[in-house]
Amino acid sequence: MTSIPEPLPGARRAGVPADARRRREFSVFSGLSHVALAIWALMVIVPILWTFLSSFKTNTEIFGDPLTMPADYSFAAFGRAWDKAHIGTYMINSVIVVFFSTAGTMLFGSMAAYVLARYKFFGNRFIYFAFVSGMAFPVFLALVPLFFVVKNLGLLGTHTGVILVYIAYSLPFTIFFLAAFFKTLPTSVAEAAFIDGCSHTRTFFSIMVPMAKPGLISITIFNVLGQWNQYLLPIVLLPGNVEDKWLLTQGIANISTSAGYQADWASLFAALTMAILPVLIIYIIFQRQIQAGLTAGAVK
Repeated sequence: MTSIPEPLPGARRAGVPADARRRREFSVFSGLSHVALAIWALMVIVPILWTFLSSFKTNTEIFGDPLTMPADYSFAAFGRAWDKAHIGTYMINSVIVVFFSTAGTMLFGSMAAYVLARYKFFGNRFIYFAFVSGMAFPVFLALVPLFFVVKNLGLLGTHTGVILVYIAYSLPFTIFFLAAFFKTLPTSVAEAAFIDGCSHTRTFFSIMVPMAKPGLISITIFNVLGQWNQYLLPIVLLPGNVEDKWLLTQGIANISTSAGYQADWASLFAALTMAILPVLIIYIIFQRQIQAGLTAGAVK
């Protein structure tokens, strides 16, 4: 006689099927995760909105009742920050440095990641782990030796020195991210290109780079954000005697420290707003590409 299998003990005690219990548990977990994400979104959005609104206030309004709306939406604080605090100069310096450092990082990082991911040679793993190990060291541990290295090269107080350091600082994560991404690309396409007579260089730039576009866009945005917000490295590499070459983070810090108790807080918040808006706009424009790049490896 064929015996009928008994239901699972947990399901029998609960009086509901196991699938229904799992769906209920998943629903509870999903609800809690949405609540946590909503709280996190408020923790991020509220300070940004408060910064934007404070840039239109006076010092009296900021310290009197900081949660009220501005009495007058005047852009005078933005003008003072741009002209008197030289935020315009610092922003242009930051754009130049971040542009060339990101371009160099993506060029060298993508080529190194492609070779380490697709070619087998002696020392491949050693070179890869040597690059990746750079992610384990906080930047402040290397500030003193880095200062003397850049100084001995004659690049202290120059944008060239900052660009080279930014490239070296960003390469470990770039190679780590892109090496994993290049491994997911189909080998048959590269083999077909070699059969058609393409060189290794042309195969990389004409075929593999377009195929890796989602990953390249994602890591480019991460590098732009990280280098745009960098503060420690410019402080060390661009000392006070080259104030005209300061970057945006140094200029914002100078606003809050140079005036003492007479600080123009509205100008400080205006400068922060001008520093936040470019990266926020870039992220909003490329958010789909960033998400596609982060998930492309798993889908492939």
